[in-house]
Amino acid sequence: MQTVIAGFILSFSLILAIGAQNAFVLRQGLRREHVFLVCLISSLSDAILILIGVSSFEVVSQLIPWLAPAFVCAGAAFLFWYGWQNFHAMWRGGAVLEAAAVKVNTIKKTVLTCLAMTWLNPHAYLDTVILVGSVSTKYTDQVAFGIGATIGSFTFFFALGYGARFLTPLFSKPVAWRILDGIVATTMWIIALTLIFR
Repeated sequence: MQTVIAGFILSFSLILAIGAQNAFVLRQGLRREHVFLVCLISSLSDAILILIGVSSFEVVSQLIPWLAPAFVCAGAAFLFWYGWQNFHAMWRGGAVLEAAAVKVNTIKKTVLTCLAMTWLNPHAYLDTVILVGSVSTKYTDQVAFGIGATIGSFTFFFALGYGARFLTPLFSKPVAWRILDGIVATTMWIIALTLIFR
């Protein structure tokens, strides 16, 4: 159960910051347009990438023993850098939610845009295949870690999509973004330190 929770926390924290994919899900949620479909596609895409990362690193670490520790160190370095980016954003402040932007009406356009936001997004591969995959090698039960990471992804996207309508007044205030960035930064640094001291 601890391994599942660890996977959940890592996955949830990595996708917590608003990027291209999350912004699209958020916009669809705010406009209440094809929300279930968008959340499902985003979650399933992440689940596939997490599966690839967890299963690949297990095989690769057996064939090339030094590769997994190298990726774990690289993952820790990335987490420190990612945490610093969020800390800097918190310190700088000034971010506000802009929910408008691209208007997508048809199901076809919505699906294609949603798929592109995941499968053409380098950060999606970095977060799921590389980072989640490398961190999973530190746990004896990698399947449980992958399940936790997948649950984290599903939880985040559906909460974001359906909870978006309640976030509009909140994230129109810069202080809310500062708090969010601070939480993400702290979580990333804690995970990085855990990786190093394991």
